Amino acid sequence: MSSNNNFSSFDENESKFMRKAKESPFVPIGMAGCAAVVTFGLWRLKSRGNTKMSVHLIHMRVGAQGFIVGAMTLGVIYSMYKEYGAHKDLGKDGK
Repeated sequence: MSSNNNFSSFDENESKFMRKAKESPFVPIGMAGCAAVVTFGLWRLKSRGNTKMSVHLIHMRVGAQGFIVGAMTLGVIYSMYKEYGAHKDLGKDGK
């Protein structure tokens, strides 16, 4: 029985996360931003004053989700430019 390796198109030593990061570079940026917002929110937790805990956590969640949605939007715009915009720019030069 022949061994048909479907995963021969990528390097075995490279992690799945690194492959995905190369395919769409805004995913790690979104993850890092989310982690930064959560870290900042937890740091600010000690000086929240008389704000309720639930309100503070909701604000932190909205900030983290906003950062991720923004990174996803930029990623889509970047991939669309890479696919469609770059080809049109090459056509204008005639090269």
